[in-house]
Amino acid sequence: MTTIGFIGSGNIGGTLARLAVNAGYDVVLSNSRGPETLKDLTAELGPQARAGRPADAAAAGDIVVVTVPLGAYRDVPAEPLAGKVVIDTNNYYPHRDGRIAGLDEGTTTSSELLQQHLGSARVVKAFNNIYFRHLSSLARPAGAADRTTLTIAGDDAAAKETVTAFVDAIGYDVIDLGGLAEGWRVQPETPAYGTPYGSFDDPVGTPANAEKVRVAVAAAQR
Repeated sequence: MTTIGFIGSGNIGGTLARLAVNAGYDVVLSNSRGPETLKDLTAELGPQARAGRPADAAAAGDIVVVTVPLGAYRDVPAEPLAGKVVIDTNNYYPHRDGRIAGLDEGTTTSSELLQQHLGSARVVKAFNNIYFRHLSSLARPAGAADRTTLTIAGDDAAAKETVTAFVDAIGYDVIDLGGLAEGWRVQPETPAYGTPYGSFDDPVGTPANAEKVRVAVAAAQR
């Protein structure tokens, strides 16, 4: 059985963990506060879930989701993630993360920063541009007429195939933006950030097919 490790188990991490368990995956959850703070979530998810520390989740995961504030990306343990597929959900929010010159100047992206920190891990950007409540509510079986499309970006083709299969298993189609450098197209304040999936005031959201998402992505400007 494939195991998904979570470094960070907040809104996006917890939602993805629920979707993963529902799709038959085992999950190992972690956060910066310790496994004892995840007892309620692991109890809710049942026997397919357990809690540990970030290094435990990194070591156990066949795929590892990094979903921590960008300002804490250097705290992600690099050694146990060597060679692994890592899904990066991070966004850059200067009011929270502090100013990062390369991101302000557009010379790098948040996922490229994580990739640089992790070295040989194979980072794929995903799940950063959808509200966590919409991520929960818009999942549909394969072939559903109202299935929603999400975006990925990454430099490793095999890693993107692995992530695409995971995204499909939890209820979504995928369009590939290209390399990590293209992740800016779905970052905050772009047309593809949140908007295709409905208002943040609506907890249910609106299904978004591939064409709708592609149009939003194409409208991004730096």
